[in-house]
Amino acid sequence: MPDPLSDPGALLDALDPEQRRVAEALRGPVRVLAGAGTGKTRAITHRIAYGVATGVYAPTEVLAVTFTTRAAGEMRGRLRGLGAPGVQARTFHSAALRQLRYFWPQVHGTDLPTLTESKLSMLALASRHCRLRLDQAGLRDLASEVEWAKVSNVTPADYERVATRAGRSVTGQDAASVGRLFAAYEEVKRDQGRMDMEDVLLLTAATLDADERVAARVRSQYKWFVVDEFQDVSPLQAALLRLWLGGRDEICVVGDPAQTIYSFAGADADYLRHFTREHPAATTVELVRNYRSTPEVVASANRLLTGTASKGVELAAQRPSGPAVTWTGHADEVAEATAVAEQVHRLHAAGTPLREIAVLFRINAQSEQMEEALAARSIAYVVRGAARFFDRAEVRQAVMLLRGSARAGEAGSDLVADTRATLTGAGWSEEPPEGRGQVRDRWESLQALVDQAVEHAATHPDATLGDFVDELDRRAAEQHAPVAEGVTLSTFHAAKGLEWDAVFLTGVQEGTLPITYAEGPVAVEEERRLLYVGITRARRDLAVSWSAARNPGGRQSRRPSRFLDGLRPADAGGSSAAGVAPGGRKRARKAQHCRECGRPLSAPAERKTGRCENCPASYDEALFERLREWRVGRAGEEKVPAYVVFTDATLQLIAEMRPDSPEALLRISGVGRAKLERYGEDVLGLVG
Repeated sequence: MPDPLSDPGALLDALDPEQRRVAEALRGPVRVLAGAGTGKTRAITHRIAYGVATGVYAPTEVLAVTFTTRAAGEMRGRLRGLGAPGVQARTFHSAALRQLRYFWPQVHGTDLPTLTESKLSMLALASRHCRLRLDQAGLRDLASEVEWAKVSNVTPADYERVATRAGRSVTGQDAASVGRLFAAYEEVKRDQGRMDMEDVLLLTAATLDADERVAARVRSQYKWFVVDEFQDVSPLQAALLRLWLGGRDEICVVGDPAQTIYSFAGADADYLRHFTREHPAATTVELVRNYRSTPEVVASANRLLTGTASKGVELAAQRPSGPAVTWTGHADEVAEATAVAEQVHRLHAAGTPLREIAVLFRINAQSEQMEEALAARSIAYVVRGAARFFDRAEVRQAVMLLRGSARAGEAGSDLVADTRATLTGAGWSEEPPEGRGQVRDRWESLQALVDQAVEHAATHPDATLGDFVDELDRRAAEQHAPVAEGVTLSTFHAAKGLEWDAVFLTGVQEGTLPITYAEGPVAVEEERRLLYVGITRARRDLAVSWSAARNPGGRQSRRPSRFLDGLRPADAGGSSAAGVAPGGRKRARKAQHCRECGRPLSAPAERKTGRCENCPASYDEALFERLREWRVGRAGEEKVPAYVVFTDATLQLIAEMRPDSPEALLRISGVGRAKLERYGEDVLGLVG
């Protein structure tokens, strides 16, 4: 690459026309509306480097601000490579803390308060002052609410009024109690000489606002500002940015309103949407050329937002055509996880590295079924942004309580009732807590254990609580194998900013996406944008799935997410779940897409087999039919539904993998030791 200092124009040669417009807009306010995968980081780093190379910017007078240390590090690396190593690229907190540490002793003549990364110990002390009893999950939810209040410039005195108007809620506490605890927390913090992460921004803003000498020195240091992910800026960050600018307008902001997914934490995309109100002379550039995803993926992303309040830029795909997006309904979550694991196995066998595959879901508790299904196939995985299911504190505690009840002989003969009774002591209840947060997350984890008990009781009618604990121990052991490289399991939120060759979006049904506590049009639209973020993570392969029931044999009353209406090829405006009539009445379930290649099926014979006429089955169909005939006979003898013996998904796995020993059969998802003892000899005989 030519030296940018001797040939600044060379920096523009690698940019597309819209990116070039961004790079050349060096003066005055600039707003860049950058769609997913359109190269926004490339555009803004080339803009900064071009400004430095042409002499418009002095490197030390530029401050590039972003939201994560990873993004700031990436920006610094790119700027070094482009000949602008002296530019500061920092997070809001890092930039503010640097200024605060320098100016605080000069202004106040004292040491800066000690920075604490966790509010929990101070909140626990404050809650005791307020005579409130809170567990760790409750304290975490209150910490999140205090953070929202502070970044929204809401004081303890104003909290009750503002939170009530905004519809904020913290499980188990009314707004007045939260306001009192917020005030007590601030008092405890002052008494201990500490500050939290939000105080870093608040104290910096207060210092700049109160001391003109400090403000003047900061403004003489930084004359040019670039702010990435501007749709995520909070009122507090926006106020600090105005103080840094001091009435000047040399600022470039970059963001995508369609990827606003943190409103609950205080982010306000209106600062990006209405940037021209504050800066009427601003230049606006739209980046629309998507270099990440295939036309098939891009088309789905565009259709999802068309005609909605979340509409962003219309993406234009730049990559060649790829596989069709698949849209698949499943009978239950176990079948869904099993099917996804099978597809992951096929992709990996065809050459896709595991590190280039991701499975995304709405909440962390949904990871357990996926962890189990992948472990059953010996597919390595990593959980992003959370501990593995059986490593989570609430799950470890719950399993310990279940083991204690089993050993103490407190359990009766009803596994599900015993599990529910025991987990009630860990915080489980029939009805979920209202709203989001750690209390809700903990309940979801405990509910996942209850669901496993229901599933285990259905497949092992004579199982005791001790047997169920043994099954949980088996699952935990299988899911804790060391991982060097693996499939990424992540929530939609934690996946933002990342991308993979193949992405599976799971659990896309009503009540999960949008989540059940998303009330009102604004909250529902944020859930739509969350799905948009998920879709746009995929480069090549994208599979969207949902399940009609939580557990095998459960009532198939779930419907696909309303967001899928008009996206699925089979849709003609309807939105019924596969296998479920609109009113929840079960109807004949017909496959709409080939389970091998994902193409739509039209011929009755194809829909019956669930695959295209020319697609080879991934399992031995003759063996599968023999297994089904055997299952009908055993189910009749035992007077149980056929799925209680084995589900179709498990029979397909047996027909595909053709186990030749009890150990091999036990490795198949859906085959436990009890089933091995009961049916293993028959199944191995049929396979042989």
